[in-house]
Amino acid sequence: MIHRWSIARRLFVANLLIVVSFIAIVGTATFIDARDRTYEEAGRRMTGVAAAVAANPLVLQAADTANPSALLQPYALNVMAGSGADFVTIMAPDRTRWTHPRNEELGRPYIGSIDAALRGETFTEVTAGTLGPSVRTIAPVKDAAGNVKALVAAGVTVRSVDVALSGRLPALVAIGLALLVGGSLASWLLGRYLRRVTRGWGPEQLAQLFAYYESVLHSVREGLILIDTKGHVVMYNDQAAELLGLDSPGSKDPTRPPSLSELPLDEGLRTLFASGRSAKDETVLTGSRILVVNQGPAKGPEVSASRGKTPVYGTVATLRDRTEIEALGSELETMRTLSDALRAQTHEHANRLHTMVSLLELGRTQEALSFATKDLELSQQLTDDMVSSVDEPVLGALVMGKVAEAHERGVQLDVSALGSASVAGIAVQDLVTILGNLLDNAMDAAADGPAPRQVELTVEADEEGLDITVHDSGPAIEPAAADNLLRHGFSTKPAGQGGRGIGLALVRQAVHRLGGTLTINGRRGAKFEVFLPAAAPAKKEHKA
Repeated sequence: MIHRWSIARRLFVANLLIVVSFIAIVGTATFIDARDRTYEEAGRRMTGVAAAVAANPLVLQAADTANPSALLQPYALNVMAGSGADFVTIMAPDRTRWTHPRNEELGRPYIGSIDAALRGETFTEVTAGTLGPSVRTIAPVKDAAGNVKALVAAGVTVRSVDVALSGRLPALVAIGLALLVGGSLASWLLGRYLRRVTRGWGPEQLAQLFAYYESVLHSVREGLILIDTKGHVVMYNDQAAELLGLDSPGSKDPTRPPSLSELPLDEGLRTLFASGRSAKDETVLTGSRILVVNQGPAKGPEVSASRGKTPVYGTVATLRDRTEIEALGSELETMRTLSDALRAQTHEHANRLHTMVSLLELGRTQEALSFATKDLELSQQLTDDMVSSVDEPVLGALVMGKVAEAHERGVQLDVSALGSASVAGIAVQDLVTILGNLLDNAMDAAADGPAPRQVELTVEADEEGLDITVHDSGPAIEPAAADNLLRHGFSTKPAGQGGRGIGLALVRQAVHRLGGTLTINGRRGAKFEVFLPAAAPAKKEHKA
């Protein structure tokens, strides 16, 4: 059935019909033109013959005799034999033939037009005579006074003209066959190429397949983006536009795909797309989102015979949003951080309680009381400083727990709380993520460094916002590595330790989400400075 034909077969048949029609039209026009040219050529030749005979004095001399045929008939036959004319008829002005190829036609009237010749004009016509249709020229024979004394008609039959024309037909047929073979070969080669690239599918199948792919493209919940080998984004779906902050796919001109440099992409994501490398479940932080990217080459179905490899048309990448999952994970990590801090604090208090119990058992009541009073004063002072500086009990509990944890690890954590302001409007999860990760990294660096192992924490709150500074005594940070520290997956710790390279990346993302700034000073140890602007107070509506 015709609707099951592939594009290649349809193109071959259509092109073959076009070539045949072209050959028929051009061949017919060429044949008619060749026939007209042959007739014109025969007419010019007969004009020359008729003019030469009319100019011969013999014709004018014989016209004044009683029997002109006696002189002119042999002469006309000789002219016919020498010029290739089928007939040379010399006649009187009243149409009476003096010469004719057939002797029985002598004396009979000439069949054809002679009015123009009687007026002294030479003309050519195609008309039927005694020998059949012919191309003939009639020329007048004039005396010295200009009077028409006789007429000369020289011509060739149409049959003779057609014989001459048939000699040109083989060339015309050869040209037509060459066009037919060339057109068919070109159609076959093009059809073979189309059959390979379309897998032998017809336009209806391709249209249906395109409709399916279009529906899948816009219905999947994952982002999909296709990049060609030149770095142009040829296609992306609605989910990818939402995740990457791009314009709607329908608003783009498909004939002019934008390049990666023209799109508002995060530098890490742009670098991944531009590299074209394969990626599997790779986490990328972009803006306020955490994306999981899978990327691979977009390969063609056929194998290139010239290069022996499958052609690659670009890369295709899928995007999954893990922001909400990471947010839940961040909350879990917050609870784990607080739990670890409380565990360390509980362990520290247990040690102190055992000390006091031992002193009491030894009868040293005054020393036990002095030890408990001093420990209470230190804890209360730290609590008062944190509560008076930052009105957030969770933050105070985290810092107190980290002090106990640092003591367990042999690191001295010095806390300095300045100012007095509220941090309302800043999510406690973000505060714990920022401060918890900075303190964890600082204590890790200090614990691995030489003595004295110290970490300094400064928290200052005022009307403008919250300043957090964490400075450790660990190794200095190289200037070239300062930017990489905040990149997801980068870590200065040994590669064997799992879960590395995400803490500072989450800090950077939380600071960015809160509209703050994060700077690193690596001249002496590692110094992280974070500023979080105060949230604008909500305006109350007053009813009239």
